[in-house]
Amino acid sequence: MEPMDIVGKSKEDVSLPKATMFKIIKEMLPPDVRVARDAQDLLVECCVEFINLISSESNEVCSQEEKRTIAPEHVLKALEVLGFHDYIEEVYAAYEQHKLETLDSPKGGKWGSGAEMTEEEALAEQQRMFAEARARMNGGMTIPKQSESDRGLES
Repeated sequence: MEPMDIVGKSKEDVSLPKATMFKIIKEMLPPDVRVARDAQDLLVECCVEFINLISSESNEVCSQEEKRTIAPEHVLKALEVLGFHDYIEEVYAAYEQHKLETLDSPKGGKWGSGAEMTEEEALAEQQRMFAEARARMNGGMTIPKQSESDRGLES
């Protein structure tokens, strides 16, 4: 029988998009560093476990307050309880940025406004978000170089 780590889901049913995770891993490292496929898979599993840990502790915090909906404050408190003090400020800043970006619409922000994004626009937005995440992780706000294909989209 499979372990049931998450209510109603077996461990194999819960994962993160591997292609996206591999891209994030690759972009966080210097260009001359390679990562073995087993190491990439292990990093993805670590991310899933981290999310499970934070979700579980957030639920505990929420339950202690006799609430039924996990709020951002519960997640921040969970990080504190679990000893991730160094991440709280950065997570809070990311949350505040997310709130600013989703003010456009009462139903969930710029994605719910009915305006469709082209594939190129979605790719450009994804690249921008990756760059912001890299900059936050590296402690600075450096702007990544655009590839020739990206510059071609802007003309």
